[in-house]
Amino acid sequence: MLDALRADLAIIRQRDPAARGTLEILLCYPGFHALELHRLSHRLWRLGLPLLPRMLSQLGRLLTGVEIHPGARIGRGVFIDHGMGVVIGETSVIGDNCLLYQGVTLGGTGKEHGKRHPTLMDNVVVGAGAKVLGAITVGINTRIGAGSVLLRNVGADSTVVGIPGRVIHQAGARIDPLAHSALPDAEASVIRNLMERIDSLENDVNRLQACLKEVAAGRPLQEPCSGNAQNLRDREILEFLGETANGEETPLRPSPPAAPGAGT
Repeated sequence: MLDALRADLAIIRQRDPAARGTLEILLCYPGFHALELHRLSHRLWRLGLPLLPRMLSQLGRLLTGVEIHPGARIGRGVFIDHGMGVVIGETSVIGDNCLLYQGVTLGGTGKEHGKRHPTLMDNVVVGAGAKVLGAITVGINTRIGAGSVLLRNVGADSTVVGIPGRVIHQAGARIDPLAHSALPDAEASVIRNLMERIDSLENDVNRLQACLKEVAAGRPLQEPCSGNAQNLRDREILEFLGETANGEETPLRPSPPAAPGAGT
Protein backbone atom coordinates (compact mmCIF):
# COMPACT_ATOMS: atom_id res chain seq x y z
CA MET A 1 0.00 0.00 0.00
CA LEU A 2 2.95 2.34 0.72
CA ASP A 3 4.35 1.61 -2.73
CA ALA A 4 1.02 2.60 -4.28
CA LEU A 5 0.97 5.80 -2.21
CA ARG A 6 4.47 6.74 -3.41
CA ALA A 7 3.48 6.06 -7.01
CA ASP A 8 0.36 8.22 -6.62
CA LEU A 9 2.44 11.08 -5.23
CA ALA A 10 5.03 10.75 -7.99
CA ILE A 11 2.49 10.85 -10.83
CA ILE A 12 0.88 14.02 -9.41
CA ARG A 13 4.27 15.75 -9.24
CA GLN A 14 4.97 14.62 -12.80
CA ARG A 15 1.66 15.61 -14.39
CA ASP A 16 0.46 18.64 -12.43
CA PRO A 17 2.56 21.79 -12.81
CA ALA A 18 0.58 23.36 -9.95
CA ALA A 19 1.90 20.78 -7.44
CA ARG A 20 4.65 22.51 -5.47
CA GLY A 21 5.49 19.88 -2.91
CA THR A 22 4.55 16.64 -1.21
CA LEU A 23 2.90 18.36 1.74
CA GLU A 24 0.65 20.37 -0.58
CA ILE A 25 -0.40 17.18 -2.38
CA LEU A 26 -1.11 15.39 0.91
CA LEU A 27 -3.28 18.24 2.18
CA CYS A 28 -4.89 19.81 -0.89
CA TYR A 29 -5.58 17.16 -3.56
CA PRO A 30 -9.06 15.60 -3.22
CA GLY A 31 -8.38 13.06 -5.96
CA PHE A 32 -5.38 11.80 -4.01
CA HIS A 33 -7.45 11.62 -0.81
CA ALA A 34 -10.20 9.67 -2.59
CA LEU A 35 -7.70 7.17 -3.99
CA GLU A 36 -6.03 6.47 -0.65
CA LEU A 37 -9.39 6.02 1.09
CA HIS A 38 -10.36 3.66 -1.72
CA ARG A 39 -7.23 1.58 -1.29
CA LEU A 40 -8.19 1.04 2.34
CA SER A 41 -11.86 0.31 1.58
CA HIS A 42 -10.84 -2.07 -1.24
CA ARG A 43 -8.69 -4.11 1.14
CA LEU A 44 -11.62 -4.40 3.53
CA TRP A 45 -13.90 -5.30 0.60
CA ARG A 46 -11.60 -8.15 -0.38
CA LEU A 47 -11.76 -9.43 3.19
CA GLY A 48 -15.51 -9.81 2.78
CA LEU A 49 -16.63 -7.20 5.30
CA PRO A 50 -20.23 -6.29 4.44
CA LEU A 51 -20.74 -2.63 5.43
CA LEU A 52 -17.56 -0.85 6.49
CA PRO A 53 -16.05 -0.60 2.95
CA ARG A 54 -19.20 1.08 1.64
CA MET A 55 -19.24 3.47 4.58
CA LEU A 56 -15.63 4.46 3.83
CA SER A 57 -16.58 4.93 0.17
CA GLN A 58 -19.41 7.26 1.14
CA LEU A 59 -17.11 9.15 3.50
CA GLY A 60 -14.68 9.66 0.64
CA ARG A 61 -17.53 10.89 -1.57
CA LEU A 62 -18.64 13.35 1.13
CA LEU A 63 -15.14 14.72 1.67
CA THR A 64 -13.85 14.79 -1.91
CA GLY A 65 -16.77 14.64 -4.36
CA VAL A 66 -15.28 11.46 -5.84
CA GLU A 67 -17.34 8.26 -5.63
CA ILE A 68 -15.36 5.03 -6.00
CA HIS A 69 -17.03 1.73 -5.26
CA PRO A 70 -14.82 -0.34 -2.94
CA GLY A 71 -14.96 -3.24 -5.40
CA ALA A 72 -13.18 -1.28 -8.16
CA ARG A 73 -9.59 -2.32 -8.95
CA ILE A 74 -7.19 0.59 -9.39
CA GLY A 75 -3.52 0.33 -10.32
CA ARG A 76 -0.56 2.42 -9.22
CA GLY A 77 0.26 5.94 -10.31
CA VAL A 78 -3.36 6.87 -11.03
CA PHE A 79 -4.17 10.61 -10.92
CA ILE A 80 -7.71 11.95 -10.49
CA ASP A 81 -7.23 15.64 -11.30
CA HIS A 82 -9.61 18.04 -9.50
CA GLY A 83 -11.89 15.06 -8.96
CA MET A 84 -15.32 16.58 -8.36
CA GLY A 85 -18.07 14.44 -9.88
CA VAL A 86 -15.92 11.41 -10.74
CA VAL A 87 -17.83 8.11 -10.46
CA ILE A 88 -16.10 4.71 -10.69
CA GLY A 89 -18.33 1.63 -10.61
CA GLU A 90 -17.95 -1.65 -8.76
CA THR A 91 -16.42 -3.83 -11.49
CA SER A 92 -14.25 -1.11 -13.04
CA VAL A 93 -10.56 -1.89 -13.59
CA ILE A 94 -8.04 0.95 -13.99
CA GLY A 95 -4.46 0.19 -15.01
CA ASP A 96 -1.26 1.95 -13.98
CA ASN A 97 -0.52 5.63 -14.72
CA CYS A 98 -4.04 6.52 -15.85
CA LEU A 99 -5.29 10.11 -15.68
CA LEU A 100 -8.95 10.99 -14.99
CA TYR A 101 -10.30 14.54 -15.00
CA GLN A 102 -13.33 15.95 -13.20
CA GLY A 103 -16.78 14.65 -14.10
CA VAL A 104 -15.58 11.33 -15.51
CA THR A 105 -17.94 8.35 -15.20
CA LEU A 106 -16.87 4.72 -15.48
CA GLY A 107 -20.37 3.28 -15.38
CA GLY A 108 -22.44 0.24 -16.22
CA THR A 109 -25.19 -0.13 -18.81
CA GLY A 110 -27.43 -2.76 -17.21
CA LYS A 111 -28.59 -4.37 -14.00
CA GLU A 112 -26.98 -7.75 -14.58
CA HIS A 113 -24.43 -9.09 -12.10
CA GLY A 114 -20.81 -9.77 -13.00
CA LYS A 115 -18.50 -7.59 -15.08
CA ARG A 116 -20.50 -4.54 -16.21
CA HIS A 117 -18.07 -1.62 -15.96
CA PRO A 118 -15.10 -0.57 -18.14
CA THR A 119 -11.49 -1.74 -18.04
CA LEU A 120 -8.87 0.93 -18.69
CA MET A 121 -5.45 -0.42 -19.61
CA ASP A 122 -2.24 1.42 -18.64
CA ASN A 123 -1.61 5.10 -19.51
CA VAL A 124 -5.20 5.93 -20.47
CA VAL A 125 -6.30 9.59 -20.26
CA VAL A 126 -10.01 10.36 -19.80
CA GLY A 127 -10.95 14.01 -20.37
CA ALA A 128 -13.30 16.13 -18.27
CA GLY A 129 -16.93 15.02 -18.34
CA ALA A 130 -16.29 11.92 -20.46
CA LYS A 131 -18.45 8.84 -19.92
CA VAL A 132 -17.12 5.31 -20.46
CA LEU A 133 -20.02 2.90 -20.15
CA GLY A 134 -20.40 -0.87 -20.12
CA ALA A 135 -18.06 -3.86 -19.87
CA ILE A 136 -15.70 -2.53 -22.54
CA THR A 137 -11.91 -2.35 -22.72
CA VAL A 138 -9.87 0.75 -23.52
CA GLY A 139 -6.39 -0.06 -24.84
CA ILE A 140 -3.10 1.28 -23.52
CA ASN A 141 -1.99 4.85 -24.33
CA THR A 142 -5.50 5.84 -25.41
CA ARG A 143 -6.98 9.31 -24.92
CA ILE A 144 -10.71 9.96 -24.52
CA GLY A 145 -11.66 13.56 -25.28
CA ALA A 146 -13.62 15.77 -22.91
CA GLY A 147 -17.37 15.22 -23.07
CA SER A 148 -17.12 12.03 -25.13
CA VAL A 149 -19.41 9.05 -24.52
CA LEU A 150 -17.63 5.76 -25.21
CA LEU A 151 -19.70 2.59 -25.61
CA ARG A 152 -17.33 0.28 -27.57
CA ASN A 153 -13.99 -1.42 -27.16
CA VAL A 154 -11.02 0.69 -28.21
CA GLY A 155 -7.60 -0.56 -29.30
CA ALA A 156 -4.25 0.74 -28.11
CA ASP A 157 -2.76 4.12 -29.09
CA SER A 158 -6.10 5.66 -30.09
CA THR A 159 -7.92 8.94 -29.65
CA VAL A 160 -11.66 8.95 -28.98
CA VAL A 161 -13.87 12.00 -29.52
CA GLY A 162 -17.58 12.74 -29.86
CA ILE A 163 -20.98 11.34 -28.88
CA PRO A 164 -20.98 8.44 -29.36
CA GLY A 165 -17.21 8.15 -29.10
CA ARG A 166 -15.46 7.64 -32.44
CA VAL A 167 -11.90 6.36 -32.75
CA ILE A 168 -9.06 8.10 -34.59
CA HIS A 169 -5.90 5.98 -34.53
CA GLN A 170 -2.64 7.56 -33.43
CA ALA A 171 -0.53 4.38 -33.40
CA GLY A 172 3.18 4.92 -33.01
CA ALA A 173 2.98 8.60 -32.02
CA ARG A 174 3.94 9.62 -28.50
CA ILE A 175 1.41 12.17 -27.27
CA ASP A 176 1.57 14.43 -24.22
CA PRO A 177 -1.30 13.27 -21.94
CA LEU A 178 -2.00 16.87 -20.97
CA ALA A 179 -2.21 18.16 -24.57
CA HIS A 180 -6.00 18.37 -24.84
CA SER A 181 -5.73 21.05 -27.55
CA ALA A 182 -4.13 18.43 -29.82
CA LEU A 183 -7.32 16.36 -30.07
CA PRO A 184 -8.51 16.16 -33.67
CA ASP A 185 -11.82 17.71 -34.75
CA ALA A 186 -13.38 14.67 -36.42
CA GLU A 187 -16.67 16.41 -37.26
CA ALA A 188 -14.92 19.31 -39.02
CA SER A 189 -12.76 16.88 -41.01
CA VAL A 190 -15.78 14.89 -42.21
CA ILE A 191 -17.73 18.04 -43.10
CA ARG A 192 -14.74 19.25 -45.12
CA ASN A 193 -14.58 15.88 -46.91
CA LEU A 194 -18.31 16.04 -47.67
CA MET A 195 -17.99 19.54 -49.14
CA GLU A 196 -15.10 18.44 -51.35
CA ARG A 197 -17.04 15.36 -52.45
CA ILE A 198 -20.10 17.46 -53.31
CA ASP A 199 -17.89 19.77 -55.39
CA SER A 200 -16.44 16.75 -57.20
CA LEU A 201 -19.92 15.33 -57.91
CA GLU A 202 -21.12 18.69 -59.25
CA ASN A 203 -18.17 18.73 -61.65
CA ASP A 204 -19.07 15.19 -62.76
CA VAL A 205 -22.68 16.23 -63.41
CA ASN A 206 -21.57 19.26 -65.43
CA ARG A 207 -19.25 17.06 -67.51
CA LEU A 208 -22.02 14.52 -68.15
CA GLN A 209 -24.37 17.31 -69.25
CA ALA A 210 -21.74 18.57 -71.67
CA CYS A 211 -21.31 15.02 -73.00
CA LEU A 212 -25.06 14.67 -73.58
CA LYS A 213 -25.09 17.91 -75.55
CA GLU A 214 -22.22 16.67 -77.72
CA VAL A 215 -23.98 13.35 -78.34
CA ALA A 216 -27.26 15.11 -79.16
CA ALA A 217 -25.45 17.32 -81.66
CA GLY A 218 -23.84 14.26 -83.29
CA ARG A 219 -20.31 15.36 -82.48
CA PRO A 220 -17.61 12.91 -81.26
CA LEU A 221 -16.71 13.06 -77.59
CA GLN A 222 -13.38 14.69 -76.81
CA GLU A 223 -12.99 13.13 -73.32
CA PRO A 224 -14.47 10.26 -71.28
CA CYS A 225 -17.73 11.02 -69.50
CA SER A 226 -17.46 8.59 -66.58
CA GLY A 227 -17.30 9.96 -63.03
CA ASN A 228 -14.76 9.21 -60.35
CA ALA A 229 -14.94 6.03 -58.27
CA GLN A 230 -15.27 6.13 -54.51
CA ASN A 231 -12.11 7.69 -53.13
CA LEU A 232 -10.27 7.71 -49.82
CA ARG A 233 -12.29 10.61 -48.48
CA ASP A 234 -15.53 8.67 -48.96
CA ARG A 235 -14.08 5.80 -46.92
CA GLU A 236 -13.08 8.24 -44.19
CA ILE A 237 -16.69 9.45 -44.02
CA LEU A 238 -18.00 5.89 -43.75
CA GLU A 239 -15.50 5.08 -41.01
CA PHE A 240 -16.62 8.16 -39.08
CA LEU A 241 -20.21 6.94 -39.31
CA GLY A 242 -19.12 3.48 -38.12
CA GLU A 243 -20.13 1.74 -41.36
CA THR A 244 -18.39 -0.25 -44.09
CA ALA A 245 -18.68 0.35 -47.82
CA ASN A 246 -21.53 -2.22 -47.89
CA GLY A 247 -23.56 -0.26 -45.35
CA GLU A 248 -22.81 -2.73 -42.58
CA GLU A 249 -21.83 -1.64 -39.11
CA THR A 250 -18.10 -1.75 -38.40
CA PRO A 251 -17.43 -4.79 -36.14
CA LEU A 252 -16.10 -4.22 -32.64
CA ARG A 253 -12.48 -4.96 -31.92
CA PRO A 254 -11.90 -7.94 -29.64
CA SER A 255 -11.24 -7.03 -26.02
CA PRO A 256 -7.58 -7.10 -24.97
CA PRO A 257 -6.71 -8.95 -21.74
CA ALA A 258 -7.44 -7.22 -18.45
CA ALA A 259 -4.97 -4.63 -17.24
CA PRO A 260 -2.14 -6.59 -15.60
CA GLY A 261 -1.18 -3.89 -13.12
CA ALA A 262 -4.69 -3.04 -11.93
CA GLY A 263 -5.11 -3.90 -8.30
CA THR A 264 -4.85 -2.17 -4.95
